[in-house]
Amino acid sequence: MEQKSKNGVSIIGGADGPTSIFIAGPSEKQPLKVRIKNSIYRYKRIKVEKTIVANPHSLSETVQYAKEKYGLTETAPGNREYIEQIKCLKESLILQHEPELLGEMKDISLPDYFNEASVIEYFGKTKTRSEMIAEMPDSIIPMDFHLYKIEINDNFLEMEIDYTWNIFGMSYSGNKAVMKKFKKIARDLYSYYGVTEEDIINKTERYSSLVTSLSS
Repeated sequence: MEQKSKNGVSIIGGADGPTSIFIAGPSEKQPLKVRIKNSIYRYKRIKVEKTIVANPHSLSETVQYAKEKYGLTETAPGNREYIEQIKCLKESLILQHEPELLGEMKDISLPDYFNEASVIEYFGKTKTRSEMIAEMPDSIIPMDFHLYKIEINDNFLEMEIDYTWNIFGMSYSGNKAVMKKFKKIARDLYSYYGVTEEDIINKTERYSSLVTSLSS
């Protein structure tokens, strides 16, 4: 997740709160190389969008496809990665669908990025909110979460799926060679999962994820 202010300040992080703050300056002052790169990416997205056609598969079908083609395995619920991922998802879903449960903590104003005390206060509030959500019973926001992984040379691509909320996402890291392989796999899996006609018309998150993967 990325949030940007008009002053070019970015906060990048996940459902459990931002992890980094970058002060980049106004976009018009970005280096020429960055502006060219962004322009190329936008052009790629436009080209990719013209090629998207409806050919959806279910989450279960996509998991089975990944198991057969890439040796996908499921991560045990007691695993540390699983616990962290489901915690983040729970927080994200409550913020989106049950924010009233958080009272005054549902809306935390962004800090004054140039004021250290303001930034520290912001992180403190997001941490408190995360702890509040973690203590809430799971029944508040029912989930059917599963974490899967594909391994290449001790490096992992993780596939996060929730069957209740129809959530499908992937993350991966590694050296340049492994990253290239994982990117290819991710594109294939996003393409297989596909989109419906409704996704294309409404430019849903499922559609946006597919376009982003094919454009990167």
